[in-house]
Amino acid sequence: MALIDLQNITKQYDIKIILKNINFSLQEHQRVAIIGQNGQGKSTLMKIISRDINPDSGEMAIDKRLKIEMLDQQPKFKPGINVRDSIESQLIELKSAKDRYDKISKQLETDYENKYLMKEASDIGTYLDHHSAWDLEDKVQRVLMEFNLKHYEFKDIALLSGGEQRRVSLAGLILKKPDVLLLDEPTNHLDVYMVEFLEELLTKEKFTLLFISHDRYFIDNIATNVIEIEDGNLRKFNGGYSKYLEQKEKLLQDMQKNHENLVRELRAEAYWMQHGVSARRKRNVLRKDNYFELKEKVKSNPARIRKMSLELQREAKSFNDGDIVNKKKMLFELDNIYLNLGKKNLIQDFTTRILQKDTIAIVGPNGSGKSTILKIFLERIKVNKGTFKKGDFKIGYFDQNRELLDDNKTIMHTFCPNGGDRVILDDGRNLHVYGYLKNFLFPKEYLDKKIGVLSGGEKNRIALALLFTRDVDCLIMDEPTNDLDIPTINILEEYLKSFQGALIFVSHDRYFVDKIAKKLFIFKGDGIIEESFIPYSEYLNCQKDINDLNYLEKQINKKKIVNKNTNNKNTKTIVKLSYNDKKEYDNLPNDIEELEYRIKELEKCMMNQTCYEEQGLIKLHEELSSLNSIYEKKVERFLELEEFIENIKN
Repeated sequence: MALIDLQNITKQYDIKIILKNINFSLQEHQRVAIIGQNGQGKSTLMKIISRDINPDSGEMAIDKRLKIEMLDQQPKFKPGINVRDSIESQLIELKSAKDRYDKISKQLETDYENKYLMKEASDIGTYLDHHSAWDLEDKVQRVLMEFNLKHYEFKDIALLSGGEQRRVSLAGLILKKPDVLLLDEPTNHLDVYMVEFLEELLTKEKFTLLFISHDRYFIDNIATNVIEIEDGNLRKFNGGYSKYLEQKEKLLQDMQKNHENLVRELRAEAYWMQHGVSARRKRNVLRKDNYFELKEKVKSNPARIRKMSLELQREAKSFNDGDIVNKKKMLFELDNIYLNLGKKNLIQDFTTRILQKDTIAIVGPNGSGKSTILKIFLERIKVNKGTFKKGDFKIGYFDQNRELLDDNKTIMHTFCPNGGDRVILDDGRNLHVYGYLKNFLFPKEYLDKKIGVLSGGEKNRIALALLFTRDVDCLIMDEPTNDLDIPTINILEEYLKSFQGALIFVSHDRYFVDKIAKKLFIFKGDGIIEESFIPYSEYLNCQKDINDLNYLEKQINKKKIVNKNTNNKNTKTIVKLSYNDKKEYDNLPNDIEELEYRIKELEKCMMNQTCYEEQGLIKLHEELSSLNSIYEKKVERFLELEEFIENIKN
């Protein structure tokens, strides 16, 4: 039975129909991503499900006992509350249940035949299982660490930044684990490591989840289903983002075939309308109505098909490696530069050269200095030590404050300050302003709107569109995908790949970085910056392997110390391996070799799109995680037995 079931839901604001007779159901343990352009009704659907607003019509079946929690874009907190207390305030019910369970368990030690207590203990145990609440304190500590909140544990929330406050709110919600969790852009203000932790938690602990996100890797990694809202209609797709694209391509092919059939049918009906008096008889009015309805469909279909085709082409389009410009022109030269803010090292002894055609993504944890190096390139701050040189060229800058925009100007005045209705792009094309802005999903009636009345996402689209009209040699961008929907990000990617200058950008969006960047500046903390030329997702996988090996090495060393101490205390008792231990020791090398082979197979499959689409990305990831865990335990056991044998020999 579905936890949430919506039938024929309609919602309208003024004359605009946002949702039109949509049907949607959410099953337990489903993780459903909502995608679509801004303003299409994604947030409206979430608010209907969270009961914040009511639909105009339709039926909703949502159990009143169902606990539905939503992560707001701007969370609210009690005045004067600190980070720790805010998170724990979400866990009062769970802690009370755990305390009650512990109390009943003690009572059952003496009153072990009390059926009422046994029933209550069983019910509470099921409740704690469902919410994964047996080790709450350990989980609180881990979430504080992973979300980089440990240093602020007892700090007043009012003193934190907006992004930090949102992480506090998200931490409380995922620890609380409501029956249904609603998340609106959960990866905003999270660095890549935080996102990976969130992905692990949401999948491992089987959350029931409905979420809006522009992060396509995040969608691909955790979504069991995708729904797309467009023109008031809702389409459902199975799997993550890559499966969505595959099914959308099939849908496009079906639409094209259907259109061809409609055209053939219309031609036959047109012949009937033009020949014979019977077309004008009363009994054939229905057939005439059908003809005109068919005609409207045939007229509207090409636009819909072209729109869908364009979106898919934008997603699938490969890198544009044009060589029109001189790639060897030096833009920036950094020699052994250092930068400190107070006692914090942001950059230590970093040397690099940036050329005309370079495309560089700056990645790393929050607070590591990524935005700071952009300010060095923009000559807004100076390095403490070393040499920074900038060539003679023009820079275009995009940031979250939208410096290019004036809220009091209309869109038309913003693009045509000297009058007229034409814009000249950086590649020399001369376009009508509406024809240009149509590429950024703006309708004609927006031209006379003031910038100040636009939403955050719309302002970002205008800022990007304006930036691409500037004749610049280098684009510098700070989190360009924030507040953008997926169709707009596809447009941004298309423009950036055709841009003939250098591009330097900060982003946490792994999919975007993989698609655009040819080089990485990886901020590793404490001022260390590493240059890399491998794809970002590949770098993260390598980093995970290294971290796993480091962890394994620590565990082995810890075990060695324990074994050494034990051996020192019990040297007289060590005689020989037991029969079972000897048998296990002999079999372990083969077991480990087989595991290594299978792990390599899985990793190879996860790098091949055809393979992981056939077998399922989530399924592959779960098997790989499980096998890695088994592999670590077997290696650890083998080393433990080997150490034991060495001690016997000695």
